[in-house]
Amino acid sequence: MAMRSTRRAALALAGFAGMTAAMAGRKAAADQPGVHRVAIQVSSNDPALMNMALNNVKNIIEYYKNIGETVEVELVTFGPGLHMLRADRSPVKDRLTSLKGSLPTLTYSACENTRNGMIRVEQGEVPMVPEAKLVPSGVVRLMQLQEEGWSYLRP
Repeated sequence: MAMRSTRRAALALAGFAGMTAAMAGRKAAADQPGVHRVAIQVSSNDPALMNMALNNVKNIIEYYKNIGETVEVELVTFGPGLHMLRADRSPVKDRLTSLKGSLPTLTYSACENTRNGMIRVEQGEVPMVPEAKLVPSGVVRLMQLQEEGWSYLRP
């Protein structure tokens, strides 16, 4: 019985520590006036939705540039949305390159879980655009960014 109570206390303490770390991340982001961060989710293989997400990126960049403030944008793709960052199939490849050139703090994150699944199904390589970085899990990456205080957008 004492062992069970000790385990519950340890779990409660771990949960509290996790919440405290997440709140500290949000506070750290809030303590930097003039710095804005947004994570944008793309999980659909729909060219119209991909273009909408890129329009959102462009509008965000222009807005904060015009008021002299810094913005970081991370576009996170997973599931069918990974097609957006595929070098061989992306319907928006040229726009990805153009936007990345205008905002060095723009990051394209590609879910490695999804990519590995595509490799298995297609039985071949799944090339990503050079601007993309692989993250172990797109969903987990979105969680991490939100826990760090990033705003979240799903067009």
